[in-house]
Amino acid sequence: MEQVLEQPAPRGAAVARESLRLALPIVLGYVPVGFAYGVLAVKSGLSPLNTVLMSLVVFAGSAQLIAVGLFAAGAPPLSVVLTAFVVNLRHLLMSAAVAPHLAGWPRRLLPLFCFQLTDETFALHLSRFQRKDTDRAVTIGVNMVAQAAWVAGSVLGVASGSLVGDVRPLGLDFALPAMFIALLCGQLKGRPHLAAGISAAGLALLLPRLGLGQWSVLAATALAATLGMVAETLAARKE
Repeated sequence: MEQVLEQPAPRGAAVARESLRLALPIVLGYVPVGFAYGVLAVKSGLSPLNTVLMSLVVFAGSAQLIAVGLFAAGAPPLSVVLTAFVVNLRHLLMSAAVAPHLAGWPRRLLPLFCFQLTDETFALHLSRFQRKDTDRAVTIGVNMVAQAAWVAGSVLGVASGSLVGDVRPLGLDFALPAMFIALLCGQLKGRPHLAAGISAAGLALLLPRLGLGQWSVLAATALAATLGMVAETLAARKE
């Protein structure tokens, strides 16, 4: 009797499965937060089409939520754009962290990767890159799954906007901070990382009270990263 050999799964199927597996924690956070964004955007007077288009073209959760709040308050368009720009300046730090791992990438893939890079996918990819897991197809696949989840959540929020009076009793407004906390816990691998994480949280709460305003998150990130680097250098010298 002739033995039937099992055929290996196609490369595309393997990439899709791995991308879905890695992106699942992000998906679980993006769908409810995207839902909350869709509800808030429609209630702020943004049209359903523009609400979904923003998730497709902008794809920046914090910037989109801030833009919706400013739009509801009647802020001028230039103010909305400048505020979103300042909020997203943290991407300069993120890009500096991942740039060494993208040195061998084809230039045609870099714009796509950069466009779909978010705080959550950055944390996931940086952890992968540090483990020498640099599969380009999986990296792009994770980003695509993440944006698809965000867009799907936005569409659900738009469709259900009239049924939800307030997202706070449902806890949807806490979904994004909860996802950040979960991602942070996976990054803490020693005292320097712990020092950076605690100092970043403390500075992010303190600096706005000192009048730094919208620059507080960027400043807290830079200062905490510097503190973590100093702590890591001192620990290496002791060893």
